Amino acid sequence: MANLKEIKSRIVSIGSTMQITSAMKMVSAAKLKRAQNAITQMRPYANKLTELLANLSSSLESSEQGGFSIKRKLKKVLIIPITSNRGLCGGFNANVIKASKSLCENDYKDYDSSILSIGKKSSDFFRKNNFNVISSHDEVFSNLNYESISKIALNVMNMFVDEKFDKVVIVYNQFKNAATQNVMTENFLPVENNENSEASVGDYIFEPEKEDIVLELIPKSLKTQLFKAVLDSHASEHGARMTAMHKATDNAGDLKKDLTLTYNKARQAAITAEILEIVGGAEALSG
Repeated sequence: MANLKEIKSRIVSIGSTMQITSAMKMVSAAKLKRAQNAITQMRPYANKLTELLANLSSSLESSEQGGFSIKRKLKKVLIIPITSNRGLCGGFNANVIKASKSLCENDYKDYDSSILSIGKKSSDFFRKNNFNVISSHDEVFSNLNYESISKIALNVMNMFVDEKFDKVVIVYNQFKNAATQNVMTENFLPVENNENSEASVGDYIFEPEKEDIVLELIPKSLKTQLFKAVLDSHASEHGARMTAMHKATDNAGDLKKDLTLTYNKARQAAITAEILEIVGGAEALSG
């Protein structure tokens, strides 16, 4: 059994850890509010833009859509995992990395798979495990905005049009609430048209021409899709970290209570032993 000094040292150490986890929880809660507002405002726009694009492009040939809808024979696949730059957020990063690794080793094992990572955690993992990481973008979270994400999306679109990749997939955590994040695997390129949406377009006169509208909307829609995925991941990160730090604080509190009880028992046993020694010595002297 540990002595009183060791138990006291552990109690102090756990108390310090509780202060850190509690502070991290409050910081993540404050950041979560802003991130949640951003994705809540972004999601309806992104969904409506995707729906509008699907309706307009359904009646057009793939060649009339700037090459973004051309389905080629699958040879090369690009996977874009979106993680965070920091840890201490439960299984947030591990879930995305696990899903991305499964795509490389199972779903697309017969094809040439490459990684374009967003977030330091995924970059470190895939580089250490000798995956083909063509580029990493860990800096986007230091100043998260549409312009920085649109540059990444534009680069991916150019690579697809140049036939460097035949398919592009995004893997990220979709924000549901602070305690729940769903790992999503979304097709990014080629753009999938809604074959059943022709009737919803109606008989309209387009100005400019429908082809011009689609050519303008497709790059914007793809940039918006990637930006939405990053915002979802950003909000999910803070939700996961807040939940993880809340559980860590509660567990540290329970451990501190148990150690305090153990310390008091050990201290009482030591006092009792000293009293017995004093009484025994006094009786020996009186005898």
